[in-house]
Amino acid sequence: MPGSKPDRPNVIVFFTDQQRWDTSGLHGNPLDLMPNFDRMAQRGTHVYHSFTCQPVCGPARSCLQTGLYATTTGCFTNGRPLPKDARTLAHHFHEGGYRTGYIGKWHLAKDEPVPEDQRGGYEYWLASNALEFTADSYRTVMYDGDNNPVLLPGYRVDAVTDAAIRYVDTHQEDRFFLFLSYIEPHFQNHLDDYPPPDGYRERYTGRWIPPDLAALGGSSHQHLGGYYGMVKRLDEALGRLLDALKSLSLLDNTIVLFTSDHACHFKTRNDEYKRSGHDSSIRVPTALQGPGFTGGGQIQQLVSLIDLPPTLLEAAGLAIPPELQGRSILPLTRGDAEGWPEEVFVQISENEVGRAVRTHRWKYGVVAPHANASTDPGSDHYVESYLHDLEFDPYELRNLIGVESHHEVAEVMRNRLLRRMVQAGESASEIAPATPVPAGQRRVFPHEVGL
Repeated sequence: MPGSKPDRPNVIVFFTDQQRWDTSGLHGNPLDLMPNFDRMAQRGTHVYHSFTCQPVCGPARSCLQTGLYATTTGCFTNGRPLPKDARTLAHHFHEGGYRTGYIGKWHLAKDEPVPEDQRGGYEYWLASNALEFTADSYRTVMYDGDNNPVLLPGYRVDAVTDAAIRYVDTHQEDRFFLFLSYIEPHFQNHLDDYPPPDGYRERYTGRWIPPDLAALGGSSHQHLGGYYGMVKRLDEALGRLLDALKSLSLLDNTIVLFTSDHACHFKTRNDEYKRSGHDSSIRVPTALQGPGFTGGGQIQQLVSLIDLPPTLLEAAGLAIPPELQGRSILPLTRGDAEGWPEEVFVQISENEVGRAVRTHRWKYGVVAPHANASTDPGSDHYVESYLHDLEFDPYELRNLIGVESHHEVAEVMRNRLLRRMVQAGESASEIAPATPVPAGQRRVFPHEVGL
């Protein structure tokens, strides 16, 4: 029962917004932005190939809260609240005897402040529906359970982290599930900028640039210094939270999940920062530590955001509801990959109505040319849009769709995509092949087609 001394592990989700996977040193970033994350991943479980299933804020959050695809819940664009009858992680953990708390950005309601019946079942509440509009980098305003505005001191990352540490301290005798949702390193909307703590932008401006941004530019030269500064402060916040757990003797009995809703391509793939099927939009840093994950190693299978809700429930010893559309990664930590999919599936909305599948080797995406991206959850007609060979083009700089040498690859990936769409509850659709393009010297050997 809530209020009793915990025997099952506590669970904390440390959720960032719009964070690229390659901000981590374990993914090659040389700037030491995330030493706390890197240590956590090395002593716990590092999900090396981790992807969102919807590269936009609200839809991704609906997937993580419910364990259902955005087309299943109807939250396939921003501004669509969770259905009143939606079952969230808060419901499942509360029924399992957990206190539940939510701190930070929600983005799954239609009102601000968020009415109690739009909070997804969370008991403790200190949040804003759209934190980027109620707060600024040095003026953090969120709303408490009675919808009173609360002004929190400090840089916004620190203000949210302080609130989380207070929650942990006051619930240390409980079994608790805390969802901690930051807005960083998302851009500040009214500025179209990435405001870090004072002095942090200067540390990183003009430093290492990921190859896709070096090649394509976008807004990276303007924004990357601030973005990296925000990432650095987030990692420092993670360290503070882990220190607090250690000081309260809770660290060994608390599962901590670090992940993000989607990544950031800095206006290189469309006219903003996300909403595309490229890794720069969909690949995120993910690691877990605590009971069930200590010494789990580096998972090489491809894991989707949709897989994290059943993972947390199983790790806490709770039943996984049969309607959840992902699967727990706990077997992967034990080396059991039997039946694990070879691809991840991505639904894309708002900028386009699109779908994509990614294997270790290939990325394949389609768009619906006649669909309304604001109102249509999907389409019965798509057109091939891109095919990338990630082994030789990991930053997706050469589109191979339609190239005659890759016809068989596109056919295999098309079938993979159609199968995953149906498994996600979508109706069978038609995908029109791309216009053929001469291959030149290019060639694909038979054993490479399905990799």
